[in-house]
Amino acid sequence: MDKTRQIYPLIEKSGAFFLSRPRRFGKSLTLSVLDEIFSGNRELFQGLWIYDSPWEWKKHPVLRFDFSKQKARTTDELKQFIFNELEYVANRYSLQLTKETYFDRFQELIIKCSQISENSKVVILIDEYDKPIIDHLEDTPRAVEMREIKKGFFTVLKGCDPYIRFLLLTGVSKFSKAGVFSNLNHLRDISLEDQYSDLIGITEDELTSRLADYIHEFAKEEEVSDNELVVKIRDWYNGYRFSPKGISVYNPFSTLLLLQQKRFEHHWFETGTPEFLVKLILNRNYNIISVPLEIEASKFSSYEVEDLNITPLLFQTGYLTIKGYDKEESLYILDYPNYEVKYAFLNYLLMKMQKYEDSIPHIHHLAKSFRSGDLHNVIEILRRIFLSIDYDLHIPLERYYQTIFYLIFTLLGLRIKTEVKTNLGRVDAVVETASTIYIFEFKLDDTAEKALEQIREKKYYEKYQGQGKAIVLVGVEFRDRNIGKWLSSNNLL
Repeated sequence: MDKTRQIYPLIEKSGAFFLSRPRRFGKSLTLSVLDEIFSGNRELFQGLWIYDSPWEWKKHPVLRFDFSKQKARTTDELKQFIFNELEYVANRYSLQLTKETYFDRFQELIIKCSQISENSKVVILIDEYDKPIIDHLEDTPRAVEMREIKKGFFTVLKGCDPYIRFLLLTGVSKFSKAGVFSNLNHLRDISLEDQYSDLIGITEDELTSRLADYIHEFAKEEEVSDNELVVKIRDWYNGYRFSPKGISVYNPFSTLLLLQQKRFEHHWFETGTPEFLVKLILNRNYNIISVPLEIEASKFSSYEVEDLNITPLLFQTGYLTIKGYDKEESLYILDYPNYEVKYAFLNYLLMKMQKYEDSIPHIHHLAKSFRSGDLHNVIEILRRIFLSIDYDLHIPLERYYQTIFYLIFTLLGLRIKTEVKTNLGRVDAVVETASTIYIFEFKLDDTAEKALEQIREKKYYEKYQGQGKAIVLVGVEFRDRNIGKWLSSNNLL
């Protein structure tokens, strides 16, 4: 897939840039392409757009650093990693570094490389700049220490600007204010720019044209048409959008692995489960059932080590993406990008809420019970599920029940809405199957009779009438963190 047309506007003039994208999305591959372009290796690009472009193919010294390779547990280990990387690049250009500190040696390397030949300003490519910080987000003091080391490293860049032809930092997150970017305020953040929204990722056109042979072969095995297969691939792996008007892209890791293995799996999700994110969600009372959600533009593009904001973290790590933008209000609408992420993430969240994983019933039996109208079995299965949930979770009691219901029924493939607005109030939960709509009202400190009475008095069922489906009203009371008495009543069609 030829991305050189999108790359050209980025490199045609001198500049310093930052690009944030989720893990395994192609950031390193993009830096490899830039490395070869600035190294003047035109022959590698024959047949691609840039080969016959106005690009001059001038050779520049390329200083490339990949912080994804480091596994530093202490600041000394991180400093040693930086020393080793600087030495490696210096040896590549037959240079000897004499300064003592890592930041002085970095400056020395930049200046000496710029003097290799006349007008040979350097190109600096820094991959996964934030990994030493992200690796320690559960240990805030250690993460701050790592951040300070990186600040010292990056401070050099601004002072060396006269020697730099092009600079690109990539990472998952943007630590601003008192963080790394406080010393890099000359960087242009292109992460949310429409022009570069499809710089990384696979577009619909690229999927159906460049990968057409693979799709056709896979479709034959599945005994479906090419178009039917593309629709399924789109549902599973498309949906990422990185700017207000940007082009939607497929997850490249999952899509390519799908076409290689010919199996629909949670390929991307399983390469790194978001355990730390889930801990934050549970410990900070994050209302996961509020997704999709609205957030101000100023609040979701960066965050700080000392005060992590979960919503921008979910966006930057790829578990939420842009689904809409209100220009007048400067509000973004964030939602799960696709089926892979939504199902795998919510399943992982529910798994982490379980006290004893092996004791959880096969909750897919709930769907069968709902569809057959067997509410007695539904309630009994739910009671067993609630027994296996870790009651030490820091979730407010009312939201606790709503969260459990939301996770279970969403994973079952049932349509569920919580706190549905009507003209007379809010319905606690609505579950919809092919033939029936179930309207739930929960009472934590009252009776099932009161719950059922509230549904009738406020006529929560009215907005669902006339759809040709049976409507079942369900009043539920909770006692001792589980379902107690419950009552149901069929309403009119």
